[in-house]
Amino acid sequence: MKTIHIVRQFSPSVGGLEDSVLNLCRVQRDNLGIDARVVTLNRVFGDPAVLPPTDVVQGVPVRRIGWSGSTRYPIAPQILSHLDGADIVHVHAIDFFFDYLAATRWLHGRTLVASTHGGFFHTKALRQVKALWFQTLTRASLHAYKRIVACSVSDAQMFAPIAGKRLLTIENGIDQRKFRAASSAAPTRTMISFGRFARHKQIDLLFPLLARLRAQGEDWRLIVAGRPADQTEADLAEAARASGVAEATRFVIAPSDDMLRSLFGEASYYCCLSQHEGFGLAAVEALSAGLIPVLSDIVPFRRLVEQTQVGIVRQAQDLDGLARDMRDLHRQGEAHVSAARARAIAESSRYDWDDVARRYAELYRSVLPDGSAAVPQPLAMDAARGGTLT
Repeated sequence: MKTIHIVRQFSPSVGGLEDSVLNLCRVQRDNLGIDARVVTLNRVFGDPAVLPPTDVVQGVPVRRIGWSGSTRYPIAPQILSHLDGADIVHVHAIDFFFDYLAATRWLHGRTLVASTHGGFFHTKALRQVKALWFQTLTRASLHAYKRIVACSVSDAQMFAPIAGKRLLTIENGIDQRKFRAASSAAPTRTMISFGRFARHKQIDLLFPLLARLRAQGEDWRLIVAGRPADQTEADLAEAARASGVAEATRFVIAPSDDMLRSLFGEASYYCCLSQHEGFGLAAVEALSAGLIPVLSDIVPFRRLVEQTQVGIVRQAQDLDGLARDMRDLHRQGEAHVSAARARAIAESSRYDWDDVARRYAELYRSVLPDGSAAVPQPLAMDAARGGTLT
C-alpha cells in the first residue's frame, strides 16, 4: 500500500503536527510495510531559506514544493503533480491542501482521509470569520473525504456537527524512546516549557507564575526552550524582565532532541498555559520524561490529567492558585514528588505510536475498494477490537 501524507510543515520545522506525521510515517514504514511518503512545503514558516526538493527523514521519503500566500493558508496547487501511485492520500490539518484536494477530487480520483490536528481555532484571531469558513467551506470539503479523524476528544466535539458518520477519533501518540525517564531523578524547583513560541501558548504567563513561586524565598527557576514563531526570544525576555524573573529564566533556542533531553534532566515540572491545543503532544512527551504537568484548564489537558491522575490543571489566569498548588505539591517531600514522576512515566505508555499507526492502517483498509492495495497481515489483530471505526 502506498500512502502519501500531505502536511504544510515538516522536518526541519519542529512542532506537534510535524512530530505526529513523522512518527506515523516512520512506524507505518518500519513495522507495517506501508510505503508512507510525505509531501510538504519547501520553506519553514518564518525562515526565507528554501529547503531541498527531496529528502529522507528517519527513513521517510520527503518531497517539498513551492507555495505562495499567507502562512495561515499557503497556496500550493502543484500538489496534484505529486499524487502518482497513491492508494491513500492522507491530509493532515484543515488548510489549503484539505480544501483544494477536496475540490479537485474529480480530477485526481484518489481516496482521501484527513486528520484534524486541532482544526484552525488555535487562536481567537478572526474567530467569527473562521467559524463561518468552518460551517461553509470546511463542511463542503469534508464530503470528499472517506474519513475525518479527530486527533483528540476536543477535536471530535468540534467536528461532530459537520462530519457526521465520517468522523472517528484516533488520539495521537508519542515516540516512547525519545524522552523516556529524562527528568531529574531527584525533585527540583525547576520547570520547563518547550515548543514553538506562539502567542496562543501564553508562554508570557509563566513569568508572573514564576514570580509568585519565588515570592516566599524559594529558588524556583524556569527553562524556556523552543523556536520563535509569532513571538520572539526578545518578546519573551522582555516579559520575563517585566515580571522581575529574568535572572531565574533561561532561554534555549532551537534545541535538538538530545539537548531537550539534557534540559529535562534539570527539571521536575512541565508548564503549559495554552489557550488551545488539538491534542497536547508536548504534555504527553513531558509525562514520558517524568515531568509533572502544570496545565491550563482546556479539554485535552483536563482529559490528560483525569486519565493519568498526574498533574495540576487550573484556569490559565489563576496564577495564584497554580503557584499554591505547585508549592504545596513540592513541599510534600521527595518521596511524594518521586512517586508522581514514576506514575507520569508509567501512564505515558498508553500513548504509543505503534498502536496509533495500526489503527490508521486498519482505517486505510476499510476505505479502499476490495483488492485495490495490499494491507499488512498484522492488522487482523485490530479487527477483534470492534467499534474503533464508525
